[in-house]
Amino acid sequence: MKVLGIESSCDETGVAVYDTAIGGADGLRAHAVYSQIALHAEYGGVVPELASRDHVRKLLPLVRQTLAEAGLGTGDLDGVAYTAGPGLVGALLVGAGVARSLAWALDLPAIGVHHMEGHLLAPLMEDDPPQPPFVALLVSGGHTQLVAVDAIGSYRLLGETLDDAAGEAFDKTAKMMGLPYPGGPQLAKLAESGAPGAFRFARPMTDRPGLDFSFSGLKTQVLLAWQKSDRADATRADIARGFEDAVVDTLAIKCERALDAAGCDVLVVAGGVGANRRLRAKLQAMCEQRGGRACFPRPALCTDNGAMIAFAGALRLRAGQHDDDAVRATPRWDMASLPPLAAGRESGMGNREPQEGETPAR
Repeated sequence: MKVLGIESSCDETGVAVYDTAIGGADGLRAHAVYSQIALHAEYGGVVPELASRDHVRKLLPLVRQTLAEAGLGTGDLDGVAYTAGPGLVGALLVGAGVARSLAWALDLPAIGVHHMEGHLLAPLMEDDPPQPPFVALLVSGGHTQLVAVDAIGSYRLLGETLDDAAGEAFDKTAKMMGLPYPGGPQLAKLAESGAPGAFRFARPMTDRPGLDFSFSGLKTQVLLAWQKSDRADATRADIARGFEDAVVDTLAIKCERALDAAGCDVLVVAGGVGANRRLRAKLQAMCEQRGGRACFPRPALCTDNGAMIAFAGALRLRAGQHDDDAVRATPRWDMASLPPLAAGRESGMGNREPQEGETPAR
């Protein structure tokens, strides 16, 4: 089954084709991502209206490019998947509108994919993929969650951030320290030259039971240290290293607790912050020490991309699940409300009730 995937939840336009007949890493026939970083850099953050307009401008050319790279025509496709939420409603509607139009024109089944399920399942595209049950750490600019995965489509939230997501904390801290947009990757790069231990910040909420996160206080600690510092380049690097170490240690401590709570030793890590090299090394070592394993998508598939949407959509379409003909965008969407994968064989998804916050259009 060859499925076209479209991602447009925020400021990346992603398109991919995944072929379930091949499977594994080779099943990704082609994928392309257009980033809007340059467009939003002068504003220091994503401007939703500009993001939507740029998706309109780039999406169809990117679809044509990706199909050409895959050596396929539209007539070779067996289904279409698109990000239906969560995300920016205008950006979501662009991707949903294009995807549904293609599906209508080609008489193909289409399905709206949960953005975070796409991230969660991305490591399963790799060779030797993990099999449920496992614990997933979803860590990005908009989300920091620990999820128990009992089966594909069967998710239990174990813990989440009470304020800033980890990636958001990276970006805001970098901005406070005068680093260019997008700040998170800049801060991580700067931290590589920082001296470990020169600045030590708290590991928030690790001194008490529970699996929730909070990074706003850590961000304040860094601001105070920065304001009192000499602002030298070496000091900036040392503070960046201290901040990164605090975030990485906090995530690792909570992940180990989550593995204990779920009674398993397989950890899946996905989302933009999952590309952080220090975090990968820390979680890999922690899992190996327990006799388990940590699984990551390749770095290019950690950030928003069409490949994860094509793959997640292909799994559900192959199971017989698909949506009706409405164009839907769900800016706020609880992943726990998704149906288990096997349920689609009996009930399908065409008659599902609209979720809270969902925007249908025809």
